Amino acid sequence: MAKSIMIQGTGSGVGKSVLCAAFCRIFFQDGLRAAPFKSQNMSLNSFVTRDGLEMARSQVVQAEAAGIEPSADMNPLLLKPNSDTGCQVVLKGKVIGDYTAAEYGTYQREVWGAIQECHGRLSRDHDVIVIEGAGSPAEVNLKDRDFVNMRTAEMADAPVLLAADIDRGGVFASLVGTLELLEPRERARIKGFIINKFRGDISLLVPGLDFLHNRTGIPVLGVVPYFRDVYIQEEDGVPLEASAEFGVRSAELRSKSEIEVVVIHLPHISNFTDFDALAAEPDVRVRYIHSPSELNDADVLIVPGSKNTIGDLLYLRETGMEQRIKEFAANGGMVAGICGGYQMLGTAIRDPFMVDGFIREAEGMGLLPVTTVMEKEKQTVQVAAKSFASNLWAGDVDVKGYEIHMGRTTRSEGTRPAFHVHNDGGTREDGAVSSDPRAWGTYLHGVFDSDGFRKSFLDGIRRRKGIETTAAGSYDRLKQEGFDKLAAIVRSNLNMKKVYDILHGK
Repeated sequence: MAKSIMIQGTGSGVGKSVLCAAFCRIFFQDGLRAAPFKSQNMSLNSFVTRDGLEMARSQVVQAEAAGIEPSADMNPLLLKPNSDTGCQVVLKGKVIGDYTAAEYGTYQREVWGAIQECHGRLSRDHDVIVIEGAGSPAEVNLKDRDFVNMRTAEMADAPVLLAADIDRGGVFASLVGTLELLEPRERARIKGFIINKFRGDISLLVPGLDFLHNRTGIPVLGVVPYFRDVYIQEEDGVPLEASAEFGVRSAELRSKSEIEVVVIHLPHISNFTDFDALAAEPDVRVRYIHSPSELNDADVLIVPGSKNTIGDLLYLRETGMEQRIKEFAANGGMVAGICGGYQMLGTAIRDPFMVDGFIREAEGMGLLPVTTVMEKEKQTVQVAAKSFASNLWAGDVDVKGYEIHMGRTTRSEGTRPAFHVHNDGGTREDGAVSSDPRAWGTYLHGVFDSDGFRKSFLDGIRRRKGIETTAAGSYDRLKQEGFDKLAAIVRSNLNMKKVYDILHGK
């Protein structure tokens, strides 16, 4: 059976997910079979496994860091918010229904057996389980229903490393305060502190580190510096809220970008990682926008996926963004839609069972001759595809991706599809390309992750702008290099011998 170690935090956004990815990579480099685990994740960034099960992308990233294939066992419970007070609940990779916060609070007591089952399977097949907590273990108003932190640690008999973000300020108070709010048995599980995102002269921090150890008796295992230009996919939309521009390149390279991609920041945006591979290209700049006035000088405008498609479509209509999108297309700009965005670009969306929200029908933007009907069953499947030839990209280019959607979209007669999908021994068509062709859409998440298609798509833009085409980069190599750089940073700034001692109960 595997040994477990857990990273908890003094709050959300302190870097738990990235630290877990670092440990997964370090253990992998050290020859151990490591696997990530998080009992419950709340995120609209999800992924579909080979067997058609849905899970949070943060555990997918950690699995990639560990050199293993993602499994829904790594994230037994996924909550996908579809309103301010409700969410879709995915248990062991399958949707079980929509719940309000109050309803879910009652239901969640029934899922503990599934969490234990999933952790048990991972433990039988691996040497180390790297467990990620959620938020803070000291949320006193949620303590009776919080099974993601200390209850999971107790279930796995895992020592806990408590991480805090010094860049936010108040790091000593947050660490000591978290300990003070824990029960004695919970406090005893905390075996080390990690201070994350430090900038400056480490010698100035030493008195504080001594204070922490003297006050709590718990060692500081290390101080991880604030780092840039290391590519690790983000867990949720926090970076999008912090900055309108997203990418992994330096400011100097971004200033030289020749292709501008603008993504609409929908209220219920999902799977924004679909565009990370574009943002990593040396001559591409990706911006997320909230208002019509921000849509300037773009080569491509993308309407991304959404967990509330009709609601987000109406939001675009009410804010004037829809009209601005139509003007952009009419003036020769390219508009693309992914999943929910693809549905919005059509002529109509019908939701007879109200699986998407509380509105049964809405007129679409009319940029693509397609109509969508929402269905009760969610489509979750990995696919391999080839592109249809068009003025936008070359034909017969290999694409890999995955589908997560409730709707079925029908093209009008004569409308060209975007891709041939090969799945389960058969072939079907996906997406649509307008007759211009300046608008297109697809259900395929991760379409730009495929190096060949991304190059073909961007080369089409380069040719139209009179820009020299470039060699295809490897997105997977970029990710693997990011994991190695991350592991090197964490190794050099943490006492890994002490971490291994803690893992083995010494």
